[in-house]
Amino acid sequence: MKSDGVYPRVTRIPVILKVLLAAIFLPAGLFAVTSIASAAEKNAPQASIALIIDDLGNQYSHDSEAIRLPGKVTCAFLPYAPFTRSLAEQAYAVRKEVMLHLPMQAVNEDPREAGELTLDMTRLQFNRTLQEDLAAVPHVSGINNHKGSLLTRHPGHMAWLMQDMRRQGGLFFVDSRTTAATVARQLATEYRIPSIDRKVFLDNEQTTTAIQTQFRRLLDIARREGSALGIGHPHAETLAVLRQELPRLDDYNIQLVPVSRLIEIEHRRKGVWQASLSR
Repeated sequence: MKSDGVYPRVTRIPVILKVLLAAIFLPAGLFAVTSIASAAEKNAPQASIALIIDDLGNQYSHDSEAIRLPGKVTCAFLPYAPFTRSLAEQAYAVRKEVMLHLPMQAVNEDPREAGELTLDMTRLQFNRTLQEDLAAVPHVSGINNHKGSLLTRHPGHMAWLMQDMRRQGGLFFVDSRTTAATVARQLATEYRIPSIDRKVFLDNEQTTTAIQTQFRRLLDIARREGSALGIGHPHAETLAVLRQELPRLDDYNIQLVPVSRLIEIEHRRKGVWQASLSR
């Protein structure tokens, strides 16, 4: 004790106290913050996503795995692939929504595919090809374009498509957006066809890391906008990521719904007129 009766000043105690206080209270504080954040996420409005697996019908084993993915994944089949009919029946049996993955002419000079819609078709040829394509895939609820970077930018041919879909009744349209110049969804809206466009391609780069990044991007868009549509393919890496991530969607406060349901959700949120999807 100093002669003036005041305890000597101790410089080390505040440092020790800080360490002790951090050790005692910081974990609890972190837990509280984490709990609050988790609670806020759970109390936020639930976002919605839909997932389409494209190009189905060519490979029985991988495509069967895609059909068995957990949840309401939507399956899009090429019209004349060797296993399309049997796999579409399987998908329908396990309550997966079935789509026609409709071949359309691309900008490049790829060989034409069976059932492809092209610019040089007459109106009659166009309609007949579409009807044959639809008949080749059982239980079709909607259509999305396979390729189409040339055809989807032509308003006249997209008008033909929407006119034929309107006559068919009960079908929705998904613009896969294989070109930024597409007018497909614009024409769908003009002809009052229920429609939506793709926000994310999951697997343009076929690595696990890239696919996981794209899947997280899809979820981020859904949280920000309320809903989002992603498209992937039956690659082994894509299926592995989805098998891992889809069961976790409840933890992210996100629901996986069929494409037809996502269209209803998006149109209701935006106050857009809705066409009936019943035949």
